[in-house]
Amino acid sequence: MTPEFLLGGFLILAGTVAVVFPRPKTYLVRIINLELPAWGLLLLMLAYNETLALLTFGGVSAISVYILVRVLQKTEGP
Repeated sequence: MTPEFLLGGFLILAGTVAVVFPRPKTYLVRIINLELPAWGLLLLMLAYNETLALLTFGGVSAISVYILVRVLQKTEGP
């Protein structure tokens, strides 16, 4: 196993826990915590193929941030 694979797996697990159980439950903290699993996924894919890693990272980041922003706007909105 390569270091990228191990670090990526750790970031996915740590980032998922950070998103589910954020310390201060603010809008910005949740978005920042959402980037941790995305970077972990990038490192996992980087262990296999660079092009696949970049395409996956771009897609996952864009979609996940958009979904989280919409959900938080609906729950914290007026």
